[in-house]
Amino acid sequence: MTASKEDIEWFDEEGKRVDGREKDEYRETTMEIGVLDEADGSAMVECGNTRVVASVFGPQDLHPKHLQESDRAVIKMRYNMAPFSVDDRMRPGPNRRAKEIGLVAKRALEPVLELERFPKAGIDISMEILESDGGTRVTGITAASLALADAGIPMKGMVSAMASGVVDDTPVLDVNGKEDKEGNADIPIAVINYEDEEESQEITLLQMDGDLTKEQVDECISLAKKGCRDLYEEQKQAILETYESIRGEQ
Repeated sequence: MTASKEDIEWFDEEGKRVDGREKDEYRETTMEIGVLDEADGSAMVECGNTRVVASVFGPQDLHPKHLQESDRAVIKMRYNMAPFSVDDRMRPGPNRRAKEIGLVAKRALEPVLELERFPKAGIDISMEILESDGGTRVTGITAASLALADAGIPMKGMVSAMASGVVDDTPVLDVNGKEDKEGNADIPIAVINYEDEEESQEITLLQMDGDLTKEQVDECISLAKKGCRDLYEEQKQAILETYESIRGEQ
């Protein structure tokens, strides 16, 4: 017999979550840049048991030519979950959900890119979900931002993304798969982090799934923005370590 949502013990006596985290704590996250030799830029991000590889090809000639824009480059975004990424094998190939997530990820990243520098060109971005335990779209956006930096695409800042949510009527940061499926709600957020203005962030993605009060929405957004700022520091560190390593080899 499967336990109902009301029967799930979301927090222990110390207030910790089902995986031992605090309410405002995100999962252990690792980042690696330049993981694919053939791509112009690439990155892998692991957030708990969710693992995503992002790749970037371009700027390059865009074909067919009727897709070209005379004043900027065009982004082509792909989001794909590997058949082995979830417990039940997924049917290979794009589906409606994948197309929707690809579209919102594209819109989350476009504002940060200086696309006007590459008129008539195309930039292909791919997010491949190798393992899924919640938060695939936000982990993919974070990985894609690193891959764009690795490809040398001019950017106004770094995009970081994280989901907050509500379980047992309590706002929490970075919902895992169980919290995502059986909790009250989740709110994926992506922000541009600006280095020249301390603590400055611009939201480029905000979605909501579930019923929440205004106070819960405000607290979830606050949690996610703080998580994104911390994630941004990890992104900068990953870039720094990669290029210091390359410099040391020369």
